[in-house]
Amino acid sequence: MTPPDDMPAPASAPASPAEVFWAFLKLGLSAFGGPSAHIGYFRAAFVERRRWLDDRRFSDLLALSQLLPGPASSQLGMALGLERAGGLGALAAWVGFTLPSALAMILLGYGMARWQGLAESGLLHGLKIAAVAVVAHAVLSMATSLCRGWVRATTAIGAAALVLAMPGMPAQWLAILLGAVAGRLLVQRQSLTPVAPHGGGLSRRAGSLALVTFALLLVVLPWLAAWSASPLVQAVAVFYQAGALVFGGGHVVLPLLQAGVVGPGWVSQEAFLAGYGAAQALPGPLFAFAAYLGTLLPAPLGGWGSGLLMLLAIFLPGALLIVGAMPFWDQLRRQPAVQQSLAGINAAVVGLLAAALYRPIWTSTIGSVGDLLLAGLAFGLLVSGRVRPLLVVALSAAGGWALS
Repeated sequence: MTPPDDMPAPASAPASPAEVFWAFLKLGLSAFGGPSAHIGYFRAAFVERRRWLDDRRFSDLLALSQLLPGPASSQLGMALGLERAGGLGALAAWVGFTLPSALAMILLGYGMARWQGLAESGLLHGLKIAAVAVVAHAVLSMATSLCRGWVRATTAIGAAALVLAMPGMPAQWLAILLGAVAGRLLVQRQSLTPVAPHGGGLSRRAGSLALVTFALLLVVLPWLAAWSASPLVQAVAVFYQAGALVFGGGHVVLPLLQAGVVGPGWVSQEAFLAGYGAAQALPGPLFAFAAYLGTLLPAPLGGWGSGLLMLLAIFLPGALLIVGAMPFWDQLRRQPAVQQSLAGINAAVVGLLAAALYRPIWTSTIGSVGDLLLAGLAFGLLVSGRVRPLLVVALSAAGGWALS
């Protein structure tokens, strides 16, 4: 499988953690639309514009992030940073992508702003329309390079149909599993290209240590919380479990957080829902909602320090899993049989992204002819390659405001 003729080869020189940070900070300020839209923004930034990797490797990492518990788009970002600049690169990617929304959430927790009605504003609606165009462009480009031939095209279509017919994470796992089976049985080995080693320089020993740490914290923290009167330990246990026990991240984590902080009376239902509404209006990961909740925790917790600590607690499981899985994933994916399975998985991932483009992104955004025209214009600008995605986002926001 080779990239399209007009797609430049990926850049091979490693980046510095500072370069990774600034690249992800731009996305943290502009990537609206939730996890599925984030994938489109990541691909535009790192496959097309910066050429840090090709579509095949991007889809490999995307499949890994989909299979692991935790915030999928943030874990994909960590994996990209890890490959580009090692462990510090993973940290830089997470900080850059998460910092803007986390700071906004902490400020909201202090009561600095009340954002009622923001979710219905024309400006935000324009940003959602930009997400439609960005994801549509990603689906088209990835399908061109990852769904060549009837086997992979059929796998992608079948995965999209399955997820649309059976919404939820189980259907996504099933689609990826069926894609792996289809690839292993039907994709010809001679159609595959050699796979270069990756992994961000991590050893299997380091990966094993990260996985053991993840498991120990998942067992020990709830035990300590049950036997300790420390509010700090109890709160960290709640947020760590929330980050460790959900697949797909995003909105899926909200029931666990609600049970963990509203149930004991730490945060009121009204404050929880207000923060949730604000989190949906911000760019970056929805897991940044944890910073808002941490800021509102009762004494002796609460404040910006508590907000940052709970933010770390909810993201730590996903970080440990991606660091732990990468060295083993890199070695597995170089096996011919695994490459065949990954070819099918990559096609299934394209189908999953196409399904997400339709629902919830399209169905919750495009409601008028004006919306459709603005999305078409933004898509055309992206396909032309002459306008940077950040400018397309700004133009879409202005168009949404004008339509309102």
